[in-house]
Amino acid sequence: MGSSRGRANHSLYLGRILLGAWRREAGEESVPAATLSQAYLPAVRAHLIDAYGWFLLEITRPEPLPAQPPRCTSELPGIAQGKALPGEAREFERLEQSGWLAQMLEETGELRVSASPDNLASGPAFITPDDAAAWAEALQALFDRMGDSLDEY
Repeated sequence: MGSSRGRANHSLYLGRILLGAWRREAGEESVPAATLSQAYLPAVRAHLIDAYGWFLLEITRPEPLPAQPPRCTSELPGIAQGKALPGEAREFERLEQSGWLAQMLEETGELRVSASPDNLASGPAFITPDDAAAWAEALQALFDRMGDSLDEY
């Protein structure tokens, strides 16, 4: 799996496997939903961010391909002299500023749980498997749409 697009797809696939496990366990209702979010979200989020980073590399096609994907457009390797930043990367720059992609990439916002002193997993608001699944679906839709235009180059 040497291509950045292949790595993006693989990371997205791994994230979806974890999402499935998260949903199954949530359906059993034996562990509080906030605790499941604390257990699953960091790993799901890491796979989705890797998928995003690898796809950013597919768009810009740096030579050589770095060992690790960037986490956002500002971490992309330099563009070759004489080339412009592709429009797809500019679209991702805008999406990183607000909305679902900004939330997925947010360092401090991975758990929106307000903990109480007696129960660290308590709180009314946390990221659910449906929230994370929406990130995965949005990434897939962008990958599909942008992949078609990249194939034309």
